[in-house]
Order: sequence, then structure tokens, then C-alpha cells
Amino acid sequence: MEDAGFSFRTGIIDYDEENWPPHLRGSEIAEYLATGKSCAWKEKILPGQIVITADTIVWCHETVLGKPADDNQAMQFLRLLSGCRHEVITGLCLRDSTRSHTFSVTTNVTFKELGDDEISYYVRHYRPLDKAGAYGIQEWIGLRGIRRIEGSYYNVVGMPVSDLYDALLHFTENKSRTI
Repeated sequence: MEDAGFSFRTGIIDYDEENWPPHLRGSEIAEYLATGKSCAWKEKILPGQIVITADTIVWCHETVLGKPADDNQAMQFLRLLSGCRHEVITGLCLRDSTRSHTFSVTTNVTFKELGDDEISYYVRHYRPLDKAGAYGIQEWIGLRGIRRIEGSYYNVVGMPVSDLYDALLHFTENKSRTI
């Protein structure tokens, strides 16, 4: 984010990322979570400040693959993704002192068939328990296993910076095209 010219500080929000209404699907879930995090922000938002909250999910076979609870679940997730096209969806919410805007960015990712030995190696050596879908595209599994990506690479890494930049320009009504 700093490389894109953003001046920011991070904060901690106490929010349960594991619960959403059961009728929601795909981008609706990511946007719900991003909005929920924004609503959980307790500090006063001063004029000129914007709170940005986000949540990334992996959507595969009509199921959310969040952060795995343990190595076994990480291996299950990666077996589901093996040979499969799935969506990486980041929901974002921008909020200032008077309004908010929520949107999502979707990137389609296709894995080649992965063997159990490859999956086991990745889980053992790269510890993907803090990653939605149990993988980091920038790590060994991405280099070895991803056949195709359609959309923002940075969305899969964790933040669709270009889309966020454009949304901030629009949200702030910035006509100079720089922030």
C-alpha cells in the first residue's frame, strides 16, 4: 500500500469472520464481512479520514474456504482446489464520517492437479493456516500449481490495490487522479 502512495495506519477490529447469514453467496459474503468490520470500528472518524476494511474469501464448489483451522483442514482445502477453478473475492468497505461504500473484487484462479505429496510439502513447509483457501499465490504452491489467473494478482495476494485506488478516487471525488 505504501508503494502505491497511501499514507495509512492499521488498527485492530474485534469481529467474528466466521459467521454470516446462510443465504449469502460468494461476493455477498465478502462484502458482508467487510461491512461488518467497518461497523465494528469503534474510533471516531475525523474529517478527512477514511476507514478501509476488507475480507478475502476463497469461493469453490459453492463453499467458502476460509483460513484453515489446522494442517489437516489445509490439506483438505488444497485437495478441493486441485485441478479446479475457484474465485478469490475481496470485499472492501470505505467509510468516512458521513457515508460508506462497499464493493468487491473477484479474481478467478485455476490450479493444476496437485498430488498429495505436493500438498503435504506445501502445508509442512509454508504453514498456510493464516491464509484464505490455505494458500499464498506468491509462495511455492502458486509458482508450482497455478495454471491460470484472470483478474487482479494483488487481490489474490491480499489486497486489490489498483481497484482500491480507483474506489478511493471516486469516494473522495478526487479529480486529479492521485491520492
